[in-house]
Amino acid sequence: MQQTKVFLLMAGLTAFLAVVGGALGGQGGAVLAFGIAVVMNVGMYWFSDRAVLKMYRARVIEPADAPALYEMVDRLRQRAGLPMPTVAIAPSPQPNAFATGRNPAHAVVCFTQGILQALSPAELEGVTAHELAHIKHRHMLVGTIAATMAGAVGILASIARWGAILGGGRNGDRNPIAVIAMAIVAPIGAAIIQMAISRQNEFQADKTAGEITGRPIHLADALRSLEQNARRVPMEVNPAAAQLAIVNPFAGRGGALMGLFRTHPPTEERVARLEAQARGSLAG
Repeated sequence: MQQTKVFLLMAGLTAFLAVVGGALGGQGGAVLAFGIAVVMNVGMYWFSDRAVLKMYRARVIEPADAPALYEMVDRLRQRAGLPMPTVAIAPSPQPNAFATGRNPAHAVVCFTQGILQALSPAELEGVTAHELAHIKHRHMLVGTIAATMAGAVGILASIARWGAILGGGRNGDRNPIAVIAMAIVAPIGAAIIQMAISRQNEFQADKTAGEITGRPIHLADALRSLEQNARRVPMEVNPAAAQLAIVNPFAGRGGALMGLFRTHPPTEERVARLEAQARGSLAG
């Protein structure tokens, strides 16, 4: 199912990018946009893990660097039926975590320094299971492609916007006002697709994490703590990588307007679902 979603997402957003390119730049714009989509898809498929780790300034660690953390990841990945992922630590004081990589055999689970200090062992297990669930369902690849396509649309729209402003009406018969309007609407449409995918994946990963640990309530407790810390402790990271984190790294920024474009579902709703899952487990 996830492989089908990856294919449909790649095909759909590549076509969308080509249509946007054609609307903004004619046949030449469509060809350019299609080329950008192909190059970015191939590049992000093979190098997404390295690119994301660089965005977070994370370093890969060995078992001797953090034995307890490594043992916990190894134990939980066996429960999930996964190969051992690469483990990394980012220096940020904000408690957070994410998974990246193109498939379960080439996956990375990364923890910030802050999360290793802020959570209890049981809560950290819940977070780790959540990231392993992303790997199990291959969410990282889908999210990376969605983010890449949204970024490509944004780049193309920015070029078109400035071209219309500086070039006036010299671009054939196209109305420069219409071009500017399209350049504004297109990235918003791509961002909405990206957000819808990310929110659905977070709910699925939460549920699977509860099944892996058998204690969904510990992930619920962790999410509450992480959300509170994200509002107090800033994180400097490229916004393109924000959707991969377990909670929104920019939760304390932007006010209500940013809330309309958040890539994560509301933490309160995630907690409520996990608590319901926990009650169901006890009842069963």
